[in-house]
Amino acid sequence: MKYTFASIFLAAAPIGAVAQEATITTGLATEINSGLFDCGPRTRPSAVGEIASDDGTVWTVPAATNYGTVPFAADLFNECGGDQLGSSADIDLNSVPLMDAGGSETFTAYIFADNYFELYVNGALIAVDEVPFTKFNSNLVRFTADRPVTLAVMMVDWEENLGLGSEDNRGKAFHPGDGGLVAHIQDANGETVAITNDTWRAQTFYTSPLNDRSCLVVDGRSACSEEGVDDATGYSAAHWAVPSDWMVPLFDDSVWPAASTFSNDTVGVKNKKAFTNFEDLFDTPGADADFIWSSNLELDNLVLLRKTFE
Repeated sequence: MKYTFASIFLAAAPIGAVAQEATITTGLATEINSGLFDCGPRTRPSAVGEIASDDGTVWTVPAATNYGTVPFAADLFNECGGDQLGSSADIDLNSVPLMDAGGSETFTAYIFADNYFELYVNGALIAVDEVPFTKFNSNLVRFTADRPVTLAVMMVDWEENLGLGSEDNRGKAFHPGDGGLVAHIQDANGETVAITNDTWRAQTFYTSPLNDRSCLVVDGRSACSEEGVDDATGYSAAHWAVPSDWMVPLFDDSVWPAASTFSNDTVGVKNKKAFTNFEDLFDTPGADADFIWSSNLELDNLVLLRKTFE
């Protein structure tokens, strides 16, 4: 993602061809919800907060979501009280609800999201992730649509320190988390129609923690520190307003950067059964899906992704 700076912060035109000014918040947000979902002991609460920026705008962090308002995606592997399939051989597609995005052709999306996703198809929100934070889960979504099909995914790297995009991790109280989405979409015959790769578009709308506001000045990857700290006093976050029509097929995403790709090792999924039980789906020979995100896997926390396939 490209940033420029001249007494104000600008994103690289997340809305059409017009650059949009970022607004800046400082410090921790005020908790307004202690957790959207409770997965029990030894998991991180999916809390939600609010924080006002320098210009008075109130932001919901880590994101304003549609959690609980639409159906949850079906489980591939969910240790938080859901199904825990051992492999792709255990999948019974006939038992998976069929979501209506218009049209008559049936598709299936296999998804591993770090952490939370909302899936739109041709502008219709058809499913959201049941587990916003931890433990890590994976999903499948069956839907009907007519081609061309526009997939739009809101991705949220959830946070423990609300407003500062970080969590207590690796021995530091404020350590940036990382995100990632891998998905494989098939038609009714099991043929691949789309996988996550660098043909997707990705745009960032929330970046944190910023150890120094000036660190946001960069063409490409953010120059801000990604090191964890125990004292984040004075740390900031950058926010950009999400366009209301970002998910519809006619939205012009041509100015959005191409999605950046990341390896399984970089995202760190080799010890997660939600991924490893289904490697034949995510790393299919000849259709090996990449993990995708914006250019900064650690600091960018709200990322919108788009892809249209014929």
